[in-house]
Amino acid sequence: MSFKYYLYVSDAKIDMLLSQIDPGASQKRGTELGVDLKMLKVKRVSEPGAGDRIARLELVVRHLLDHGDVGSVAEPGQFFWGLLPMRWGPFPAETGSSLVFFGGSADGTTVGLGGSVKHVFGSVPDLAEHGIGRSLMPSMLDALGASAELEDEYVADAVDGDFDRADGVALAKVHKAVTSLRGPAQNVEFVAKRLLHGDDPSSGGSVLLGSPIYVALVD
Repeated sequence: MSFKYYLYVSDAKIDMLLSQIDPGASQKRGTELGVDLKMLKVKRVSEPGAGDRIARLELVVRHLLDHGDVGSVAEPGQFFWGLLPMRWGPFPAETGSSLVFFGGSADGTTVGLGGSVKHVFGSVPDLAEHGIGRSLMPSMLDALGASAELEDEYVADAVDGDFDRADGVALAKVHKAVTSLRGPAQNVEFVAKRLLHGDDPSSGGSVLLGSPIYVALVD
């Protein structure tokens, strides 16, 4: 039997997507979910545990793979799946950062994945101390240091209706953040929501930014 060693699981995304798969799911905190081939079975339990968390994740991922727009790193859809070596850690690297960032490359594409540190297994930061969650692109780009460079581009784009410049700055910042990561790479598997995708004029390559539903180590 093959086991997954999860590094990151976004309960917030699971709740949001599960409520669309099963409209009553928002009231099912403390519910154990079981799935057979044709129907969703639900039975009440006293408290949600780690098993419930993973069962909910697997339900969402299975539904996305069967019915959602899940692409690859080379051709991402609304969501994308990947399996590749990535470096990762808090970004910036100092203690207390609220952004966890994964970076790597595959199929000629630089891939960056970002989310809130609180979704990393074993991390329980005080989210109120950090403000808006890091899974949202503006917050993620701010943590990557792109805000100052983007401000002038956003103003110019609003005037002429051309959003290519701001996208180019953001893509370049993602590429720089990925290449700045240090430490050993680990093979990981993930499913992520696509946030930004395009060609980076500074590097001449493709860049893909997403926020993961999960990231797991793969031996």
